[in-house]
Amino acid sequence: MKITSIRPWLIKSDASYWGEYLFVEVTTDEGVSGWGEITTTTKLANRALCTILRQIGAAVTGEDPSRIEHLWHKIFRSFTYMGSRGAAVECVSAIDIALWDIRGKVLGKPIYELLGGPVRDEIALYTHPNQAKFTSKEAVVREIRDIVESGHTALKFDPFPHQGRTADGVPREQRDGYLDGSMTRKDEREAAELTALIRETAGPDVDILIDAHGRFDVPTAIRLCRSLEEAGQIDWFEEPCPPESLNALKQVRDKVSAAISWGERGHTKWDFVPVLENKLADYIMPDVTWTGGITELKKISALCEAYYIPVSPHDAAGPVNVVAGAQVMMTVPNFYKLETSEWNLGKYDHLIDRPLDVSNGSLRLASTPGLGIEMNRDYLQAHEIELG
Repeated sequence: MKITSIRPWLIKSDASYWGEYLFVEVTTDEGVSGWGEITTTTKLANRALCTILRQIGAAVTGEDPSRIEHLWHKIFRSFTYMGSRGAAVECVSAIDIALWDIRGKVLGKPIYELLGGPVRDEIALYTHPNQAKFTSKEAVVREIRDIVESGHTALKFDPFPHQGRTADGVPREQRDGYLDGSMTRKDEREAAELTALIRETAGPDVDILIDAHGRFDVPTAIRLCRSLEEAGQIDWFEEPCPPESLNALKQVRDKVSAAISWGERGHTKWDFVPVLENKLADYIMPDVTWTGGITELKKISALCEAYYIPVSPHDAAGPVNVVAGAQVMMTVPNFYKLETSEWNLGKYDHLIDRPLDVSNGSLRLASTPGLGIEMNRDYLQAHEIELG
């Protein structure tokens, strides 16, 4: 069997927070194809990745798709002189997921069986409220109660959704080209009030996870975390500072009591080693579509196991993102919960061949070979964004 093409599918979709998904299909000369995903947080990045993927496809055409480790390194090392993070690793991630999908289909096994077999029967989830519905205290209460009643025992939100945005919703760093890391006292107070309301509504037995989205300077992050600790008994404070400085992360960690979660912006095992060695995080949250794929997520999880640190994969994108992370977590002893962008995942139904089996706050994977899902090619073709 040989690889014949690598095809990016940039799809317009209202189900995506960013209005589009970027899937990747790897095809072979024996008619078996595999699916990956790489959806990023900006339209510019998605389009740049499509260009890179086409070039990678030309470089690996004719390769044996079963040589997953070999192809991971071949692609990754071809980018080392331009920086082996970011776009390079994200392309590797999507292709790697697709290669595992192919391997599972060829061998007639779900991917988790190829990674050592399951250590659990289902995947516990944490999810997000739809903050667009937070138009009043009553609306917040309704949204949080829906999540709790759905069986989820953890939820995550960003209590500072409008900080630094222009009137039309554009983040300040995109408008001005820099991130100043600040937060007004008024917004801090409103964030604490929202967190207190959500804690009161969710009750004492639900984990409350806070996402800072890696955008605060050191003193602001410390101040905000302390404020939310007092307001809502938070269970983690995620990415308090931008990822470029681990020293900044250490300063925050030394001054707050809440557990720190880190890793959404981490690329490959090498980014996670200093975080683990320097005891900078209580939870590690790699994204399977950004950190190096299934191959790398399994390795990062093993590193965390040696430090007794729980792994909780980040996932804010599409169905391949959810299922690929879940396939790995089926085999990981030190697993906490898998992220989903909403508690009701019916928004993916039109993209895939069968609805995801989600109920009572857990995901149950099919025993179907590979990822266990197939993309709806008719929908993809009808909604593909032409790049010229």
